[in-house]
Amino acid sequence: MKLLLDENIDVRFKFCFDAAEHEVLTVRDMEWNGIKNGKLLRLAADYGFKAFICVDKNLPYQQNLAILELPVIVIDVHKNVLPSLKQVYPVLVELLKNSLENKVYVIK
Repeated sequence: MKLLLDENIDVRFKFCFDAAEHEVLTVRDMEWNGIKNGKLLRLAADYGFKAFICVDKNLPYQQNLAILELPVIVIDVHKNVLPSLKQVYPVLVELLKNSLENKVYVIK
């Protein structure tokens, strides 16, 4: 599954994923730094990403959820640091095993 990590997620987090199951790129990898979420989500869908992963808890309130073009997964962690991200990784991987709808999922 092709996944896009938001620019505010530690880039090392992409190396936690099994490369045989997930192609994980960051906003930096795509050279999309600074692009606002609405346009970023459209670009991600256009480039074949199957989900967008971020830690921005406000994103669901900033976007028109009725027209999402891909699933958005918000990781709700107290601190946006690699050890905290690794703690929710098992929950994230379990979620990704499902057929995801174009809506916002929040994992803790």
